[in-house]
Amino acid sequence: MLKKLTAEKQTEILEAGIEAFAQGGFHAAGMADIARRAGISVGVLYKYYENKEAFFRACLRHSLAALERVLAEVTAREDKLLHYAGQMIRALQSFSRDHPSHIRLYHQITNASGTIARQLAEEIEGVTARLYTAVIARAQAAGDLRQDMDPRFFAFFFDNLLMMLQFSYSCDYYRARMALYCGAEQEEGLMEAELLKFLESAFTLEQHQIDHRP
Repeated sequence: MLKKLTAEKQTEILEAGIEAFAQGGFHAAGMADIARRAGISVGVLYKYYENKEAFFRACLRHSLAALERVLAEVTAREDKLLHYAGQMIRALQSFSRDHPSHIRLYHQITNASGTIARQLAEEIEGVTARLYTAVIARAQAAGDLRQDMDPRFFAFFFDNLLMMLQFSYSCDYYRARMALYCGAEQEEGLMEAELLKFLESAFTLEQHQIDHRP
């Protein structure tokens, strides 16, 4: 009789899958290799997951749950948007450094196309899209942010910045890109401070207030 895997072992298997899918994408990753990484037999892997696609989606849900926990901790209490932003930047920097394979998996997924691309986008981006839009709209209604903006678009722009930030701490190409722009060595907290300056002007300065000097 097959011994039931512990929760810790199941997490280890999912992490092994994330690492494999992040390295070569869905098609290149092999279930036998994933089982070897996790220290189990292929039979055990298929006992828990019907096929490769089912396992891939389980890995994706595991990664999304981890990221959602990070965002939930940041937004657990009412605060100013820029305070949220600072906490999110720090949290996502740490998450990207501690779990680079999760971010690389996301990067691999962005190469999908057709119906599967739309499905994955809805599953992955839905949570942050709703969260960021709601937080921005709430701050705007409270008078903390500029009134001449559409929260949906600013949520999209905000997420784009945070997405690139995560890539910059976990993908070799984006690390090199960050070094070219910002220098190979950075003081602790400098990225957060400079990005907050950028966000503060974007979120608080209305268009009619901008002085376009000749």
